[in-house]
Parts: sequence; structure tokens; C-alpha cells
Amino acid sequence: MKSFAAKVEEGVKGENGKPSVGPVYRNLLSEKGFPPIDSDITTAWDIFNKSVEKFPDNKMLGWRTIVDKKVGPYMWKTYKEAYEEVLQVGSALRALGAEPGCRVGIYGINCPQWIVAMEACAAHTLICVPLYDTLGSGAVDYIVDHAEIDFVFVQDTKIKGLLEPDSICAKRLKAIVSFADVSEGDSLKASEIGVKTYSWLDFLRMGREKPEEISPPKPFNTCTIMYTSGTSGEPKGVVLTHEAVATFVVGVDLFMDQFEDKMTHEDVYLSFLPLAHILDRMNEEYFFRKGASIGYYHGDLNVLRDDIQELKPTYLAGVPRVFERIHEGIQKALQELNPRRRFIFNALYKHKLSWLNRGYSHSKASPMADLIAFRKIRDKLGGRIRLLISGGAPLSPEIEEFLRVTCCCFVLQGYGLTETLGGTALCIPDEMCMLGTVGIPAVYNEIRLEEVAEMGYDPLGENPAGEICIRGKCLFSGYYKNPELTDEVLKDGWFHTGDIGEIQPNGVLKIIDRKKNLIKLSQGEYVALENLENIYGQNSVVQDIWVYGDSFKSMLVAVIVPNPEVVNRWAKDLGFNKPFEELCSLSELQEHIILELKSTAEKNKLKRFEYIKAVTVEIKPFDLERDLVTATLKNKRNNLLKYYQVQVDEMYRKLTSKKI
Repeated sequence: MKSFAAKVEEGVKGENGKPSVGPVYRNLLSEKGFPPIDSDITTAWDIFNKSVEKFPDNKMLGWRTIVDKKVGPYMWKTYKEAYEEVLQVGSALRALGAEPGCRVGIYGINCPQWIVAMEACAAHTLICVPLYDTLGSGAVDYIVDHAEIDFVFVQDTKIKGLLEPDSICAKRLKAIVSFADVSEGDSLKASEIGVKTYSWLDFLRMGREKPEEISPPKPFNTCTIMYTSGTSGEPKGVVLTHEAVATFVVGVDLFMDQFEDKMTHEDVYLSFLPLAHILDRMNEEYFFRKGASIGYYHGDLNVLRDDIQELKPTYLAGVPRVFERIHEGIQKALQELNPRRRFIFNALYKHKLSWLNRGYSHSKASPMADLIAFRKIRDKLGGRIRLLISGGAPLSPEIEEFLRVTCCCFVLQGYGLTETLGGTALCIPDEMCMLGTVGIPAVYNEIRLEEVAEMGYDPLGENPAGEICIRGKCLFSGYYKNPELTDEVLKDGWFHTGDIGEIQPNGVLKIIDRKKNLIKLSQGEYVALENLENIYGQNSVVQDIWVYGDSFKSMLVAVIVPNPEVVNRWAKDLGFNKPFEELCSLSELQEHIILELKSTAEKNKLKRFEYIKAVTVEIKPFDLERDLVTATLKNKRNNLLKYYQVQVDEMYRKLTSKKI
């Protein structure tokens, strides 16, 4: 069997209360040690600065203007133009009193101003602190206070929230710089509480009038404090150095350079994941390294397709839900085809898949199938797409396979956390054996598994599994102002992720569970909630699911957002002629969903205590607006419990009365 990762240390059996640890794995490029770092790229500032020298006239940052509610074509700043704005913004910050080491907040949707402000921080060794656009005012207040932020760049629609009289921001901030203009009302309100406000153009003008020499960072300087939204508790400030950022980008460059189809300065990335999240931030850093172009979505995810058609990107990165929606859209279109055309599509699908499984690349597996059946799908993604990457949560193998066959491009999963700069592991293009996995270690990291006895995971067992631990050059320095939590997860240089993985015989990593979502039911049995959500989520009736277990109860309950198309088909078969909203209130639908979940549980050989005994049917998917999911669309368990507490209590009440 071909091995895709190098085993550089053997595992060690646990003794004296210590857990067993599995073998240490590295990327094959690092088998004999980590490659030497490019001496020209040692900080995040170097990444941008060197590309300005090399690609001054290349398109760098693209955006769409909205005039009379109509969205226009993409407009662009070149690397040279962006650099000139970076110098002006940096000079203006220094004129306001910002000194090296000062924390500067950035708050708003992805746009060129976001990046210019970020690079201006790097130019003067200021620490960029992203403020999540989706976390709500409470968390923004917390971060501004915790990180001791004095200056903030902000989307104009967010200014009002920062100036609320009872907010910490209003008391702490010295200056607010808008991505656009500042309204007269906001300006007056700010001046009343002693906060200076500047429009973007005013700030650029100040920088031109008061130029300052840049003060570039050293590798050991802090580049950013990136707060993770987390699934519970207050946000944690993840401290990332310039060296870690630069090393990560160099590592991705080395990894991608192995393959025949290379990323170049002509590639175009569509940015719509939050820039305050590590996945998009590091994607953009890599694109800056290549001198490539980044176009930002115009702010409405519901019409992202329009941005795709206008930009025609070569690279897209998203969380699984994005790709699930693409898959659903294709499936819906297939159902509308006449039987003959659907038969041809399915036959060509199987034909191409068979050649992919024999080791042929996606472009050579079946050019005929691509031309006849799959070209239209590629066109829906802009017509130039070369790479799709999914991260943030597991993508189902069925959807990954479907996209690999039909999208006429590389489709890969990756794995990482903010603490590991996002890219801990990545799949290799066109290796079908990596379907359903997250690939192999990044170039400058090592991976091993650690025993989790209470969950039955043994890294030295027949099927090696355990908590994923990471060591290497692309790790965070610690949690800001939280040494206790840092010591809890960083032990002997190994970062303990809380994720459970399996190392396949070929050295490839697969995520199977989550340690932190382990609860013990009243009968003493441990249950891994996130794992169950992944399993039950495979049923076609489920669009969204949150599984809940109470340690004082013996049974699991769930809130289900059903798939409207599946529900409508079920209703039609039974003769229910009602709108979807009314169908969701039917007891018959609840009973049907419970039977469907039972079938999924039996199919996956779940234990009886892992069966869901009661469900609440919810019409609306879990969303960011209600703060029910993180920016990467993971369930916020505490928030979901607060939101659905009444329904949870009612489900348990009914289950208890049934037993009586």
C-alpha cells in the first residue's frame, strides 16, 4: 500500500496514569526534517511587500459597487495601489499615537479596506485584532476590552453599535475609522463621548499629509490576536506570530508546488468566508504570496452565485454547508430532467467515477463526460474553477465524491484550527483513497494521536484512533491573558485539539469525533454528541440537527430542521395538502422523523442509548443572526440550549410521562 505520510517516531504505551500516544507523522517533504525557511519571507509583511516588488501591476483586491440598488462589475486595486494606501493608513495610525505592539481592531465584512488596514498594522508592527462581524455586540465589547484596543477600522453600518453609551467600546476607543463615510449623526454622537471618527478618504489624506517611515516586524513579533468564537464560553484570543504566518504560507507553497497543476499569479479567489476567521485569512495570505487576485463578495450570501458568475474565480473555499447547497441545487436540477437525460447523466457519472477510482486525474478520467454532462455544472461555478476546498467541519463522502466527479476541478478537504493557522492537514489532489478524510500533515507540522480511554479510543489499537495532537512551526503562542488555558492544551509542545481522529494504514487522517462534546447520561454511558449529529445528518430528511443529552436523564432528544423537499414529497404521498410551515407542526411528521432517525441509527449500528427518543421540528435553519452557530456554522451548544430550553423541557416531560 502506498504511504502518503512519513512515520518519524513510534508510539508509546501509556503507564503510571499517562495516556498512550501513537506514532508521529510528518509530510513526506519533511521526513528528514522541516525544509529550511525562505530567508526572504519571515513575516506576514514580507509576504505582501515582496509581491508588491514582483507583481506591482497585478490585480490584487477586487470589489463591486452598488449604485441605485444595482450591483456593478468588479473594480480592482493593483498591488502597487494597495501598497500606497497601506503606507498612508499606517502613517495616519502613527499620527494618532499608535506605537509598535498597539492593538488595532478591524470590524466588518470582507472588503479591500479590511486588507489595507491589516497590512498597515503589519508595516508598523501593530497587532491586528479582527472583530467578528457575526458575534454580536456583546462579544465585540468583550474583545475590545480584553485586547485593550484603542483604534478600530469598521464597516459604516457597525459604527452605531460601537457608540452605545453603556458599551465598553464607547469608553475605551480613541478613534474609529470607517470603511466608507461617517454619517453626521454618528460623528456627533462620537464627539460627545470623546471618540474621534474618520472616513476612509479622510484617513488616507491624513496619512499623506503626515508620512511616517514604516517599522517592519521581526519574526517573533505578534502578528494578530484572533479570537475564536467557540461553541461555549467567552471568545479566546489566539496569539499568532509573524513567523508562524510566514512559515505556514511557505509550507503551502512547497506543498502545492509538487503538483503538475500549480497555483500562479493568474489565479482568482472569491472571498466570502469571514476574514476574521483563520481559513479565509490564510487563503488570502497565500494568494498574496503568489501575486494573485482576490475578489470580495458584495455582502449577500443569498446571491453569491451572481458574484461567482461575475468574477469567474479559479479557487473557492467554503464550509460544508456551502457545498451541500451546491449539491442540493444540482440534484434539484437533475430531478427536473426527463428520464432519458437523467439516465445518461447517471451513466456518465458512473463511467467517470470508475476511471477516477483507477487513478486517473479528474481532467483525464472522462473528457467526454465532462463535455456532455458536467460542463454546465462547471459553468455554474464561473467556468474557470480549478480548486474547491472544504474546511471547518466534515464534508460527507457522498457529497465530496459527487463534487469531484461533476465539478471538473480538484475538490479537497482540509483540517485545522485557529491555533494551527488553519492548515494542519490537506488532501492530495485526485487521490480518491482520501475521500472522506482530511489528508496528510502540513509541511511544517507533525501529527500524533493520544489515547482517550473514556471514549474507547486507543492510538495503538487495531484501528488507531485518539485525540489529534499537533506540534511544529505553525502553532499559536498561547491564549492572550490566559496562561491556565494555554497550559491545559499545550503540553510538551503538543497542542491538544479536542478532535478525535483515525490514522489510516496509508498515513491519512480522518476526523471521526469530538472529545469536548462528550457527555455522560444518567445510566453512566458516554455519548459523543457531535459524532451523532454527523451520523443522523446523513438522513435525507435532516437539513439541520442539534442533539441534546442531559446528564440527569437517560435519553437523547433533538431539534430537527427538516429538508423541505423531502417533507413535501412525504406529505404528497400521504395526501397532506399544506404549506411546509404547517406540515412541520404535524405530529405525524414528528413520528416519521423519529422513525427515519431510528433507521439511520440501526444502519450505523448505534447503541440503544444513542437513539433519539423525541424531536422538536423547527422551520428555520440554525443561523448566525440568532447566534446559534459559529462563523464556520458549527452548533453553539450553549446558545441552542438557551434558545430551545422550553422545547427541551417539554420533550423530556412527555418522555417521562410515557414511561409512567
